[in-house]
Amino acid sequence: MAIADQRSSSSSASEGKLWGFFKLPFRQSGSNSNTTSSSSSQNVHHHHHSSQVDGSIPHGSNPHASNSVSSVAKSLLPTRRRLKLDPSNKLYFPCEPGKQVRSAIRIKNTSKSHVAFKFQTTAPKSCFMRPPGAILVPGESIIATVFKFMEVPENNEKVVDQKSKVKFKIMSLKVKGPMDYVPELFEEQKDQVAVEQILRVVFLDTERPSPALEKLKRQLADADAAVEARKKPPEDAGPKIIGEGLVIDEWKERRERYLARQQVEGVDSV
Repeated sequence: MAIADQRSSSSSASEGKLWGFFKLPFRQSGSNSNTTSSSSSQNVHHHHHSSQVDGSIPHGSNPHASNSVSSVAKSLLPTRRRLKLDPSNKLYFPCEPGKQVRSAIRIKNTSKSHVAFKFQTTAPKSCFMRPPGAILVPGESIIATVFKFMEVPENNEKVVDQKSKVKFKIMSLKVKGPMDYVPELFEEQKDQVAVEQILRVVFLDTERPSPALEKLKRQLADADAAVEARKKPPEDAGPKIIGEGLVIDEWKERRERYLARQQVEGVDSV
């Protein structure tokens, strides 16, 4: 029995060595594969790090992605105002149903370049602006007048308490130097057009004094004075005209004196 036990133990030991012999290459191959994978990952990490340091664009990436992101970011930023409006976001009209009423707004160019502005409205059939657009030099201001026909409300409703659906929009465009205003400027340079403000219509009760109503009256008076000033012809720096078309010109007087002197000398010589 002892001999049999020794044989069985020796056979089991030899089988264990045999299995260990077969397992050894697999363990080495596994370690080699782990080493290879770790080295490849290190190479990839080193390549990615070097591409970031060099600033080069990795293969397969979209170079326009950064541009699109920057354009989206710019669109989210608030636009810089070129014009200062007074009132800033409303147009006040006197409440006079069945009549054509007026409003006024002061527009000032607060930028360092020439700026063109343009009016737009949701009711072009019942509203119009004077002027509908213009070009302002840096620091220049103008009072624009807005005309609107006020319809008679139904069922004798109070227009002052109603919210008007009519809105106005003022757009601006930076232009190069002084030029004549034409509406086509805004069509040719759509990408450069900025919406300055959307103005809401507010009706004021003429029988109830208010600071807004008094300010509107002053602005309308200033707008009328500016229109009358533009109608006057420019002062002429030429010869002065007094009486019934008598022209006083120093050069003409000298010429007449010279001719008279020549005539006197001619008679004396004769």
